[in-house]
Amino acid sequence: MGILNITPDSFSDGGRLHRGGRADVEAALQRARCMVDEGADLLDIGGESTRPGAGAITEQQELERVAPVVEACARELDVILSVDTSSPLVMRECAALGAGLVNDIRALTRPGAVAAVVDHGLAACLMHMQGEPRTMQQAPCYDNVVAEVAAWLVQRARHCQEQGLDRRRILLDPGFGFGKTVEHNLELLKHLERLAADGWPLLVGVSRKSLIGAVTGRGVDDRLAGSLALAVVAMMRGARVLRVHDVRETVDAVRLCVAAGLEAHS
Repeated sequence: MGILNITPDSFSDGGRLHRGGRADVEAALQRARCMVDEGADLLDIGGESTRPGAGAITEQQELERVAPVVEACARELDVILSVDTSSPLVMRECAALGAGLVNDIRALTRPGAVAAVVDHGLAACLMHMQGEPRTMQQAPCYDNVVAEVAAWLVQRARHCQEQGLDRRRILLDPGFGFGKTVEHNLELLKHLERLAADGWPLLVGVSRKSLIGAVTGRGVDDRLAGSLALAVVAMMRGARVLRVHDVRETVDAVRLCVAAGLEAHS
């Protein structure tokens, strides 16, 4: 899954595809084409920064950022389009434009979100987050992070099923960096296979994250090696989808992992 941030303030690539207060559709489409050529199976298009401390934007602002890019990508590219959003309005509008997946850091908890996904036959990725982006990293606390994250995700997935969302359309994301300390993130990575034990496909996003900086001391633009290492570890421990900035390099790493028979099987 290639990351396509249409934001002015995302932690890694904010502003690159956002100019003069609006989406730079041609630049976004060019970047999307490149990621597909490099081997991306999915593109994740987001219009709201969810970095720690990020401020809120309106649904209309978010829609104005992502809708033109979803429409352009759907028109020109043969790839699954994901929308990184918690907004039911954005979900519905982008589904009509060609999106097939909702990647929601709030796990469809906003009123109307589950109905929007079900009504449009979308798939959904449900992510675990302790708190909200503005405050989530201030004092994250767990008694047993692996057990608590796993239990919450399964409970949330089952609730969505009860609301009509087909199990085959659900992915789970442990939410690395979302209300977790470095130690929490490492513990989740170490026991990732436990999160996949019930057969739910896992989406993992660790690309360029602060965990890498904390361990290696590298700045956000110098975390490729760390991102690749974590991607391979995640794949070996059960991840089915890797959400990344550096598609070509990650595809190479995955191909080598598969060739050596090291990927997890489910």
